[in-house]
Amino acid sequence: MTNEWIDISQPLHNDHAEWPGDTPFSYEVAFTKEDTGSVNIGKLTMSTHMGTHIDAPFHFLNEGATTEKLPLDLYIGRARVVELNNVTSIGRKELEAIDFGGATRILVKTERREDLTVFPSTFVTIEADLAPLLKERGVRLLGVDAPSVDAETSKTLDAHHALYENEIMILENIVLDDVIPGDYELIALPLRIVGADGSPVRAVIRPI
Repeated sequence: MTNEWIDISQPLHNDHAEWPGDTPFSYEVAFTKEDTGSVNIGKLTMSTHMGTHIDAPFHFLNEGATTEKLPLDLYIGRARVVELNNVTSIGRKELEAIDFGGATRILVKTERREDLTVFPSTFVTIEADLAPLLKERGVRLLGVDAPSVDAETSKTLDAHHALYENEIMILENIVLDDVIPGDYELIALPLRIVGADGSPVRAVIRPI
């Protein structure tokens, strides 16, 4: 295993599938070098939850903290990648026997998503009873390789609320297809968007 950085963020492109009903991703060169005489300038339109992203508590709580108020140290530091196969959801019973090694950031690898141009019809979700276990072990950040910790059709967002109540922040849509379970250094910094409910991130890990 080398010490090179591994990009675990989804590449964003104009065919990237958005959450059903959300703002599609769009990038275009709004002004060309020929137009300006000096530079190309791009224009970006997207949801704050497009691709690999973090959820701020304001996403699901009107009184919750917004993106610029989140502690940076949540998104930088040692993380453990754990792998679960053949599961439809992840609760206490799925992770209780797995050693976290004292890591305060847990990244869960479940299944490969082959086509980012199609929103998945199903994906692995998080059960609310996982949150107390994570808190008991000192976990502060949970990363998942799914579009959300809750099902697409959920209106109560039980996992979002349970994680928040146990002081655990959320990182979604990471790409762990070729990542070997183990310990890594993680950097997944959100943009400093004032008042935002979330932010895209460039998530990278390096073996330690």
